[in-house]
Amino acid sequence: MSASPTPAPYIEPWLRGTYSELPAAARAVLHALDLALDDLTHSTAGLTGAELHSQPLGLTSVAFHLRHIARSADRLLSYAEGKQLSAEQLASLKSEQSGEESLAELLAEVEASFSSAAERVRILAAADLNIARSVGRKQFPTSIGGALIHVADHTQRHAGQVVTTAKLLKALRS
Repeated sequence: MSASPTPAPYIEPWLRGTYSELPAAARAVLHALDLALDDLTHSTAGLTGAELHSQPLGLTSVAFHLRHIARSADRLLSYAEGKQLSAEQLASLKSEQSGEESLAELLAEVEASFSSAAERVRILAAADLNIARSVGRKQFPTSIGGALIHVADHTQRHAGQVVTTAKLLKALRS
C-alpha cells in the first residue's frame, strides 16, 4: 500500500507573486478577489440547493451573499470609473434578495464578475487614485482609490459571511 501524497500547502494569493506588473493598491484588490474566490469555492463545496437558499438562525442566505459579492463589485467599479449606476445595475441590485440559482450558477456569476473586475482594476491602476469620485444618489464623496479599496473590503466582508454561514449549515447536518 503506497502512502497518499501530501497535499501542497495552501499559499494565499498575495504570496503567489501574481500581478507584479501592477501598482500595490491594484495588486492588493486583485489578491483580495482571488482569496475571496478561493474561500467561496472551498467553503460552499457540498452545500445542497436547500442549504444554499436557507437562512439558518435568521442569517442571510449564502445565495444572497454570492449574488451580492458579484454584483456589488460591478457597482463599486462603476463608481470608481466616475459613472453612476445603469438601469440594468439598479434592476440587478433589486433582484439580489431572491433567486433559485444553483451553486454552480452562483459561483460562475462570481467568477465572471471577478474576471471583469480584474480588467477594470488594471485600467484604473494607471489613474491617480486620489481623483475624486462620488457614490450613489446622494453623491457621497470618495476617490478612485477609495472605491477600489472598498471593492476588496466589501468582497472580503461578504466572503467571510459565506464561510461562516456555510460552516453553520454543515454543522447543522449532524
